[in-house]
Amino acid sequence: MGVAIVTGASSGIGLSVSKRLVKMGHRVYGIARDFSKTVFKDLDFVPIVCDLTDSAGLVKTVEDILKREDLYILVNNAGVGYFGPHETIKPKYIEEMVRVNLIAPLVLTHLALRSLRKTQGYVINIASITALHPGRFGCAYAATKAGLHQFSSSLFEEVRKSGVKVVTVYPDITQTPFYDKLNFEPEDNPYCYVTPECVAGAVEFILSQREGTVVTQVVLRPQRLQLRKK
Repeated sequence: MGVAIVTGASSGIGLSVSKRLVKMGHRVYGIARDFSKTVFKDLDFVPIVCDLTDSAGLVKTVEDILKREDLYILVNNAGVGYFGPHETIKPKYIEEMVRVNLIAPLVLTHLALRSLRKTQGYVINIASITALHPGRFGCAYAATKAGLHQFSSSLFEEVRKSGVKVVTVYPDITQTPFYDKLNFEPEDNPYCYVTPECVAGAVEFILSQREGTVVTQVVLRPQRLQLRKK
């Protein structure tokens, strides 16, 4: 059906979205730093190793893809988070969050828009519920996701006449490797987390709308909110 780029495609939400897009008939270029633990193999899934904090490398990687392909879907999914009282978050971690969560999506969208205008395609930004609701001990992370939220809303107004669709998905706490290096995680209860497959389902729903209708925002929340310390 079309060509997609998905960032953070080696695991979690990005991998689930990639699998769903392949199942729907799309060819997916998955971008991540490391695919050594990714077991998904398919002729329509092309893993590309790239560090999103390296803007020059990212530009070259995506330009190489766009020389060969007309892009239909860009999924800005990759994200990183560091949590705690703001004065305890090291500046290098703040910079990493800004680069991965905000700068990379802005750069990727800039590169993709010409192709997306041609295909009248989609920019799908995976933000976070923290973009919409204040929370403790994640101020910098929330700021990057709120920036992505505002970018998406403003970009839609800018490009909607061209046929490009801009959509933001706001998952609440999701059971992914995102929490592997953090000191908390979702409670082990299916009512207390969203799954990556749920987010992939939201992406499929976004893409299934009739031409002329755009689902611009999707919020996914677990029935209960309960975390546990490791």
